[in-house]
Amino acid sequence: MSAEVTLEEAPLQTTADLMALYRESRIGEVLAELDRDLIGLAPVKTRIREIAAHLLVERARKTLGIASGPPTLHMCFSGNPGTGKTTVALRMAQVLHRLGYIRRNQLVSVTRDDLVGQYIGHTAPKTREVLKRAMGGVLFIDEAYYLYRLENERDYGQEAIEILLQTMENQRDDLVVILAGYASRMETFFHSNPGFRSRIAHHLVFPDYAPDELMQIAGHMLDAMHYRFDDDARRAFEAYLARRIRQPNFANARSVRNALDRARLRQANRLFAAAERGDGIADADALMQLDASDIRASRVFTDS
Repeated sequence: MSAEVTLEEAPLQTTADLMALYRESRIGEVLAELDRDLIGLAPVKTRIREIAAHLLVERARKTLGIASGPPTLHMCFSGNPGTGKTTVALRMAQVLHRLGYIRRNQLVSVTRDDLVGQYIGHTAPKTREVLKRAMGGVLFIDEAYYLYRLENERDYGQEAIEILLQTMENQRDDLVVILAGYASRMETFFHSNPGFRSRIAHHLVFPDYAPDELMQIAGHMLDAMHYRFDDDARRAFEAYLARRIRQPNFANARSVRNALDRARLRQANRLFAAAERGDGIADADALMQLDASDIRASRVFTDS
């Protein structure tokens, strides 16, 4: 005698626990690090949270069988140098990985020189090698507008662009591309290469830092390096920033770091000169202290 076994169909899942997905993904940790490690950038942080929320909801929809298909995740980060674009791209890679949208928690950062060759037949293998390294993660292309130089008819950047566009479309479920650069130049680049614009889902604009934010950034950098300002040095650095911001090639946080590095060199020279004069004893306070003279020796003050 044979017995017929009837298997009951598993009940369809009708609800999704968003808080459980949030906890399991641990994206809250990444967002908290973003808030803690980066001064300012309120609109950028808001957009990152919006993207993270959208992807979390899409993941929940997928568990219920109502997903709208793989989301387009390619992005453009536009803004001046030193506004945190690379740092945010690293955090974005973490968010995408923890939510399961990329296989590898990695960011491959490149420029034109990594993609474009110097002779016929050189560009395609260079570009494909970079894409192979980045596959499964995020490819960050800084100053992307240099990929193609319209004024040079023998430029090989167009070949790299065509390979990138094809990969961004055909393998968008296994690679996220982030283009970065100055806002005005990126707009010109998109106008000249509409294929890129149509494949970019998220445009994030990185504002310049305000003077008080730059002072906070300087404070964080000094703490990390075990240096400090006294009141006079702090006022001197505020005066330095007021002048430097108005000068060409100001690069936000990057310029702050460069200024502090030069101030540290002047401090070391000051202490060394004292040692040559016979006063070679320096305690921890002296070794950590940056004086106003270390700041005001900058040619920013004399140029002004």
